[in-house]
Amino acid sequence: MSDDMLRAPAEVKYADELDYLESIDDGHKPFSWRLSPRMVRTFILGSERSDGLDREIPQKWFGDRTFVERSIVTLASDRGLLLIGDPGTGKSWLAELLSAAISRNSTLVVQGTAGTTEDHIKYSWNVSMVIAKGQSRESMIPSPIMTAMERGVIGRFEELTRSTSDVQDALISILSEKYVSVPELDTDNTVFAQPGFSIIATANSRDRGVNDLSSALKRRFNFVRIPMVTSKKAESEIVRFRTTELLRRHRIELEVAPSLLEVLLQSFADLRAAAASARSDDEKLESALSTAEQIGVLEDAILHSRFFGERELRAETLASSLVGSLARRTPEDLAILNKFWHGVVEPRSKKEEGEWQGFLQGGREALAKLS
Repeated sequence: MSDDMLRAPAEVKYADELDYLESIDDGHKPFSWRLSPRMVRTFILGSERSDGLDREIPQKWFGDRTFVERSIVTLASDRGLLLIGDPGTGKSWLAELLSAAISRNSTLVVQGTAGTTEDHIKYSWNVSMVIAKGQSRESMIPSPIMTAMERGVIGRFEELTRSTSDVQDALISILSEKYVSVPELDTDNTVFAQPGFSIIATANSRDRGVNDLSSALKRRFNFVRIPMVTSKKAESEIVRFRTTELLRRHRIELEVAPSLLEVLLQSFADLRAAAASARSDDEKLESALSTAEQIGVLEDAILHSRFFGERELRAETLASSLVGSLARRTPEDLAILNKFWHGVVEPRSKKEEGEWQGFLQGGREALAKLS
C-alpha cells in the first residue's frame, strides 16, 4: 500500500512493526492508546537486546531519549505537547511518530500559517447542504482537531506560532475544557473530546516574536525543547538513515561512499563554526545549516547523479548541490561561500586530499557559474 503513495505516513510505512508491537504488548495503555508508553518508546528509539523481542525494531528518531520519554508522559496527561526548536531538528518527524504509535493515525494535522483561521481548528459548513437542509451535524465539516477529539486520538498543529493570536486562542478552550460548542445548532451542539485526545504542536524557535503564545495558552502545553544535533556520530546516523530511505523510495541503486558523507558532515560543521564566529547577520548564511538541510543537499546530489550522472555519487556533484542549496542571497551568501571555499575547503583538500579535491573543484565551478 505504501508503494502507491509519494510519501506514506508513519503508520502505513511501519504498519508491520506496529502490528507486531501491538500483538506482544502487555503493558498498561492509557485511554485509547494502541501501544503502551514503553512500546511507543521502543517504536521510536528502536529495540535493545535487553527488550527480548523476537525481531529488531530500528531506530527512527535520533536524539536524547529523555525528550521522547517526556513527550510520551505529557501525552498521557491532560496537557498538550509543544515541541519547539530550530528548523530541521526533527520536531515534525517526532510528532508524526508519536501520533502513529499512539493512535495509528498521524494525518489529523492543521498547518499553521498567516491564513489559518478558527474554522481550521474547529469546524466549517458544507454550504450546499446548509442551503438544501439547513445547519445540522450532517452539514458540519469537522476540522482535523475536532475529528481527533471525537475519536479520542492525537491531533497535530504544525508551526503554531505562525498562526495569528486569535487562532491560537481558539485552542485554549479545547485544551482546558475538552469540548467545542457549536452555537449555530439548537440541539446536539457540543462536541466532547473522548479519552485519549491530545494535541502535539510544533513551533520554530526562530519565529519568536512573529506570533508569540499567550501565557494562558503556554499553561496548557508542556514544552519539550529539541536542540540542534551537535554530535557528529548522531548526525551521521540521521543522514545515513534518511539516505537509505531516499534510495529505497526512489528505487535508486547508487553508491554513496562513506568518505563523501564525511565530507558533507565536516563541511556543515565548518560552516556552523564560521556562523558562530560571525560578527553580524551579513556574515552568516541565510540557511539554518540544520541536519535536514544536509539531507536536502545529499538528496539533490543523489537525484542529479541518478538522472544526469553515473551510478556513483561524485564529490563534484555533492559540492555543486551544496553551493546551489545554500547560496540563497546574492551577493551575501555567494561571498560567504567563496570565502569558505578558499579559507577552509582548499586547505583541507591539500591536507587530506581524497574526496576533498573533487569537492574543491566542484564548488569552485558552481560558484563561478553563480557569480
